[in-house]
Amino acid sequence: MRIGLGAGAPTIERIVEQAEQAEAAGFTTLWFPSAVLGDPLAAIAVAGRATSSIELGTAVLVTYAAHPALTAARAASVAASMGRPGFVLGMGPSHDMNIERMYGLSYEHVGRHTEEYTRIVVAALRGEEVRLEGDDFRVHLGSPTAAPFPVPVLLGALAPRMLRVAGEVADGTVTWMANREALESHVVPRIRAAADAAGRDAPRVVAGLPVAVHDDLDEARAEAARQYGFYGELPNYARILRHGGLERSADACVVGDEESVAAQLRALVDAGATDVWAAIFAVGTDRKASRARTRALLEQLARDA
Repeated sequence: MRIGLGAGAPTIERIVEQAEQAEAAGFTTLWFPSAVLGDPLAAIAVAGRATSSIELGTAVLVTYAAHPALTAARAASVAASMGRPGFVLGMGPSHDMNIERMYGLSYEHVGRHTEEYTRIVVAALRGEEVRLEGDDFRVHLGSPTAAPFPVPVLLGALAPRMLRVAGEVADGTVTWMANREALESHVVPRIRAAADAAGRDAPRVVAGLPVAVHDDLDEARAEAARQYGFYGELPNYARILRHGGLERSADACVVGDEESVAAQLRALVDAGATDVWAAIFAVGTDRKASRARTRALLEQLARDA
């Protein structure tokens, strides 16, 4: 079982320390949200030089915030700065409320935008000629300098078109709020079929979910609802919750004692996930102890793997 953690800290020193500790504990990946220090790519470039084997990935970089040619160039620069393989570019289009209200851009053709964007980024990172006359992008880059190390591209894909692009063009998907049932019935069959049809290797499926080891399930669900309940109000996540037979995002969170949480995480792998991205959250009055208990189980599972 490949287990990664969510990353994030208020200073670059703490980011580096976090990466070093995660690597020493045996975790495969640290996943950086787009808001880390204002730019996760800068944090990854620094943390990558302080580590030797752990993957560092974005989950996810917002596509609308930058031109795809710039995103590819920045990703290649991060790979060069790290000086080793291990950078994973996770990207996605975010949500209409963010793109239209914050950036003042249209979200009407989000699927088309993401597909064209992904084709440009993937080709540029490989050093291939980029010539795309699309509806949203008309790009002629010649042959850009390839990234010095392979940079897998994962899409934050939940909808059918996104999953097709993730399997056909990108290297896989990084999901959020997709439980075992949603992976098994919706995500994995679609992305694998797209990869097979394109003659590509089996795609990577990173299953991201909040995780807390706690004995009182009602208390854990209540805390999950407090911290993550708003995801159920976003259309993209509401749909993936329905695919999983759920109405509330709190019910997608992985909670229970050590045995139960371990079984739930293994079930994600059985459903087709290649990686688990565990976002640790605290429950109860002793937040530090709660996080430590969850971290201890995840470290044990990472070592066993």
